[in-house]
Amino acid sequence: MRVLLVEDEQPLAGYIAVGLRKRGFAVDVTHDGATALEKAEGTPYDVVVLDRNLPGVHGDTICRRLARRGTSRILMLTASDAVQDRVAGLTLGADDYLGKPFAFPELVARVQALARRSTPARPPVLRAADVVLDPARRTAERGGRPLYLTPKEFGVLELLLAVDGVVVSAETLLEKVWDEHADPFTNAVRITVGTLRRKLGEPPLIGTVTGAGYRIRACAPD
Repeated sequence: MRVLLVEDEQPLAGYIAVGLRKRGFAVDVTHDGATALEKAEGTPYDVVVLDRNLPGVHGDTICRRLARRGTSRILMLTASDAVQDRVAGLTLGADDYLGKPFAFPELVARVQALARRSTPARPPVLRAADVVLDPARRTAERGGRPLYLTPKEFGVLELLLAVDGVVVSAETLLEKVWDEHADPFTNAVRITVGTLRRKLGEPPLIGTVTGAGYRIRACAPD
């Protein structure tokens, strides 16, 4: 899932970004409102974690504009947790609200919940053939054997399982699993799919559709 983090306190932004990336999210970071609007214009983020009190373009303005587009779920952060502030944030179009200071596990849980709401409803545990992946617990196994996957491998497998056999292009995988620092001409997707295939073992589960991308195959590969 792709997340945009808008937070002007740079140490806090770095802490949040690192934590979310460890949990498999692709995270882009900006520290001001104007840049946040530019990024949101060009990238379909699943969730925007938005500090309310931003310099320049205020968080309220950003929230209102993003809510009108309706393409991203918004988690608003603020130093005030008063009832009237929560009501104001939700009225502006935020989907959720979290006061500072906050417990990081709660932030992660709220982002995960919003990410689930940003996509069509799907089972809490994803399955194909003898592969089972639990996004909430960040676990995956095949035939009862645990799979020790990197965050990128886990993200690729999760996305392929979620679309249930639909072909997913390399560009889409790069957009959803990596972040803005990924080189669009990189072979990172191909390499990650290759290592994921090796970890999954036999029979092959991920097929290649020439010129189109990758998909889950419950039986023989393409």
